[in-house]
This record gives sequence, structure tokens and C-alpha cells, in this order.
Amino acid sequence: MPLPSSSKYVIIGAGVHGLSTAYHLALELQARGKGSGSDVLVIDKKGVGAGASGIACGVIRNNYFQPAMRELMAHSVEIWESDPEAFSYHAVGYLQISPESMHADVATIYEQQAAIGYESEFIEGEADSLKHMKGLFDDWRATGITSVLHEKRGGYANNMASMKGLAEKAISTGVTIMEGVCVTGFRRSGDAVSAVETDAGVVECDEVIVGVGPWVRSIWEMLDLPETITVQDRGTVHEGVPMWSYWCLQEGTLGVDPDFLKTNDGKMPPVIHVDCDEPLYSDIDGSLVTDEMWGLYYKPDFHFGGVQGGAMPHRVEREPAQVAIDPYGPESPEFVADEGFARQWCSSLAFCQERFAGKYPVYKKEPSGGLGCFTPDSFPVFDRFCENCTIIADSNHGYKMIGVGQLVAKELMGEASELLKPFRFARYVEGDLHPVSRSPFPWS
Repeated sequence: MPLPSSSKYVIIGAGVHGLSTAYHLALELQARGKGSGSDVLVIDKKGVGAGASGIACGVIRNNYFQPAMRELMAHSVEIWESDPEAFSYHAVGYLQISPESMHADVATIYEQQAAIGYESEFIEGEADSLKHMKGLFDDWRATGITSVLHEKRGGYANNMASMKGLAEKAISTGVTIMEGVCVTGFRRSGDAVSAVETDAGVVECDEVIVGVGPWVRSIWEMLDLPETITVQDRGTVHEGVPMWSYWCLQEGTLGVDPDFLKTNDGKMPPVIHVDCDEPLYSDIDGSLVTDEMWGLYYKPDFHFGGVQGGAMPHRVEREPAQVAIDPYGPESPEFVADEGFARQWCSSLAFCQERFAGKYPVYKKEPSGGLGCFTPDSFPVFDRFCENCTIIADSNHGYKMIGVGQLVAKELMGEASELLKPFRFARYVEGDLHPVSRSPFPWS
């Protein structure tokens, strides 16, 4: 099928944001009598789920210190819950297990989850936290834990299965998805984008929506948007701040039967996230791994074939223009989880549960992980540029944010979103930044 010469809406990227926007935009056009899915074209340089969405670990959670993030994620969880089968969604819940240094932050999360009607349970104190965890896993043994936030909603989804399900929904509404089409530039009429240039031809358009995950910097550059910006942070003005930075994502899989992680009553457990400030020692040779705050998350997953999860990412210390994103993910020659991650993650698992002691030898030594493209404050930017170009820059929060596409679709119909408003680009110069938690993860 040849590339169309024009389309009212051109969406770049066939990951979670591009596909969700396409599907919901088609629904909005039909419901409002303004068109149909045939007015929507999705292009991707490789294919559905070929980027970050297709290798995501798939965790769906609302564990955020920032009120705007919590409200946005509550909306996205509702989208995941709307069709668990199509989205390959497993609503097992989520556990945030924390030390005393994070107690106040997590208590705030719980209070504000309650305020928006997001069901969760908060356990405080070392003794009660241990009791709660041993009620789930009789071999729980993590020390230095003084709070557990147990989200009853959330869980995880299977990455490529959910992307294929989302693509099928979009196609069923008349949306066209063109794979193997790479964007090479944009044509302008005044400030607006009049056409998208690709290696397969030029597509004239009325609106452009960009949802390309870690490739956002390249599109940003093609649109002649600023490489550095001014950021006002709590009264201090920082000039020349790089708009983008890259972080290497650390994830892997322990090659055990996923049933290995069942709870005391034989059920599949919630996703487990532990932050800890206790010294971590190697489960392999007893040496000190780190005496700084560390964190991990893990879950049983038949899709990955074992217990899968990850740990804190690490920043790529080089100029953004010098970071090679392609080949991406497991195919990358440099940006994949290394042996150091494997040792730390397996030791962290053993710190938490006795059943993981001595299991490092069954860690799957296969390429995993990828690159995340982060904004200056590590939170998303959802905004319009060049008059008619909507950019969904998720700052590595992407996969779980399946609902952003629905909100973007409504905005394209003229319905402003209060949930997206806190993520406008202007917040940097205006100093309206999101609060920062004590988590070792840059996205919490």
C-alpha cells in the first residue's frame, strides 16, 4: 500500500501514545460528526511496538509523589481496566515498600490517592510493615522498612500483546497504520507544519501528533525547537539547560517459573517495588554492593518467562547529540543492562525474599533494557508547538500512560484537558515545576 499524499491527522509513532491517540481520535471524530478513522494516519519507521513500548516491563501504577501525576495515572488506569483482554492487562495491584526517609512522602501519596478515590491501603511502622509483607510472603526478610503502600488497582500488562491489541482497536475504527516509514523532515506554511516528509514520500496534513518515545529529540530538532531552555526552579533561574538527556534503563529476568513468586495463598502477587537505605551486600560473595539508597521492582511474568523487573537507571554522561539511540533496546551495542546490574538486582531480590538466595546463576544473560529520553525535570511535556503540532514527550513514563492519547484526542477536538495542563512546556520558564520526592528513581 503506497503512502497517502495527504491525511488530516498524521501521527508519528506506533507505540502506546501514537496508537492510543489514533484510536481515541477516531472515536472522537465519529462521535462528534467531524470525520472518521479514515482521517487518521499513523506512521512508524519500523512497526507497531518496535520502540520503547514493545520492550517495556509493563508496570501500571499510581505511585507518584506529584499530585498531577497521580491524577493523570488514575485516568490511565481506568483505560487499562476498560478492556483487560485486548490490552493484556493483569490487575494484580502494586506495592510501594519504603524506608523511614520516604515515610512522609509515601503518606502524602496515600492521602491524595484517597482524596481522588484511588483505592489503596497504607501500613506504617516497621513491625506492622513486616507483618503485612509476611502475610503475603512467609519468606519476606527485608530490613529497614517502615511503610507499605498497597495499591489495590494497577498491576502490569504484556508489552507487545497490548500494543497489538491497541493497534487492532485503531484499525477497527478505520485508522491506517503504515510501517517502515521514516520521518526525514517537515514542510512549513508560516509557523504551521503543512506536510511531513518521509523516506516514502510527502504527506500533507492539518495536524501532526508526535509520540515517538526516546526519539523525540530528533523530531524536536527537525521542528527547529530549542536545544537548551531557561528553567526557573524554586526562585533560581538556570539558563542554557539541555532540553533532553538520556538515561540507560536497567531491567532483566530471573529464569525461574513465574509461579515461583506466588503468595502464601497461591495467588499471583502484586507488582513489588522496594526502596531501601540499608547497605546492600552481594548474595554472591558477600561484598558491599552499595551503602547508598537503592531500589528495585519485580513481578512474575509468563510473557518474559520468569521473574522480571529492574532497578534505578543511570544517566548517560554525554552530549545528547552524541547518544546513539539506534539500534534500540536489546539490539543496542552499548545501552543494555550489564553484569553489574545483574549482580545488584539479584542481590536486592535476595535481600527482600529468602527464596531468591543463591538464584543469581539462573539470571537470564540476554540483552535487556533500553534508553529513556528525559526532560529537564524528568516529567512529561504534553503541548502544542508550531501552531498545529502536538508533542507527547513522556520522559520515560510512557507505557503506563495509555490514557494520554484519549486526552490529546479530546484536545484536538477543542476540549482542553485539566489533566494535561500541569505538563505544558511553559512550566519551565514560569517555575511551575512538580515537587520532587526522596525516591532513588528519577521518575517518582
